[in-house]
Amino acid sequence: MEFQNILLKKEKGIATITVNRPEVRNALDTKTREELLAAVADVAADDTVRVVIFTGAGDKAFVSGADIRVFKEMTAPKILEFSYTLGGMGLYRKIEQLDKPTIAAINGYALGGGCELALVCDIRIASENARFGQPEINIGIMPGAGGTQRLPRLIGIGKAKELCFTGDMIDAREAERIGLVDKVVPPEQLQATAMELARKIASKSPLILKYIKRAIDRSMRTDLDSGLAFEAQSLSTCFGTEDKNEGVNAFLEKRAPEFRGR
Repeated sequence: MEFQNILLKKEKGIATITVNRPEVRNALDTKTREELLAAVADVAADDTVRVVIFTGAGDKAFVSGADIRVFKEMTAPKILEFSYTLGGMGLYRKIEQLDKPTIAAINGYALGGGCELALVCDIRIASENARFGQPEINIGIMPGAGGTQRLPRLIGIGKAKELCFTGDMIDAREAERIGLVDKVVPPEQLQATAMELARKIASKSPLILKYIKRAIDRSMRTDLDSGLAFEAQSLSTCFGTEDKNEGVNAFLEKRAPEFRGR
């Protein structure tokens, strides 16, 4: 698929997907969502990609939310179908279910669907000028790409309700304080910081990263005993891999491991 509204770059095991509509603060229209879905499928199928970074073009916005013009003619049946294709149960779920670690490099406004895009990434790094919010209440709708589900799991039910009830924005430092983002850096350091972290993660076994991600994600939707059983089974699987043998041998031989994802 030829992309017009996003950029997909791959370099040494790291894919960067950039929403490239700075003239509208990287708002997500239907075409952009379709391109994101295609890009996610691309990196999911590419075994050379070990880590994926999501970001926005320019210095004003990560993703400012949905392109509201799309909603003008949207009916109740259409929005339900949309949710299962290009919305919360479709596109966003595909991103969340990637077997590869994902990093959101948040370079400005992350509002509505943009905040929800950050939520489905595994790690969130924000520029000092980033702003976050779920402002859907202000136009008579509600978060629809996981904001009511993932936000309370991350920051607590009370703060999540406050943000969704009021539609207020918070700055990057407040987002860090409440646990919405993991790190805040100066704007000029954002991309380098995200890339440095991506390189570190990409040096690990992609197979074991997949097992770890699945186990942690499982912990958010199951009881402790079930989660521990899943972890034990996953650990057992790790011990049958070539990467486990390479990692142990490299440690004992005092050299850097060369993981191959097998």
